[in-house]
Amino acid sequence: MSTQATILKNGPIKVDGDFQVNDGSGASFNLTAGKPVFLCRCGLSANKPFCDGTHSKQGFESEVKAV
Repeated sequence: MSTQATILKNGPIKVDGDFQVNDGSGASFNLTAGKPVFLCRCGLSANKPFCDGTHSKQGFESEVKAV
């Protein structure tokens, strides 16, 4: 299976597929296979690196377009 990352408008990065997320020391986060994860882009999440929805309460705005 391939991996796809989608940068959501005014929100997190959604990652789908077969992947793992590691911390700075290389330890893997416990993820559910086949379930997408949402990675924080705003820097305000209390559950980094994962999104907790804080961006919507703080007015985070960012729309990334592929060129």
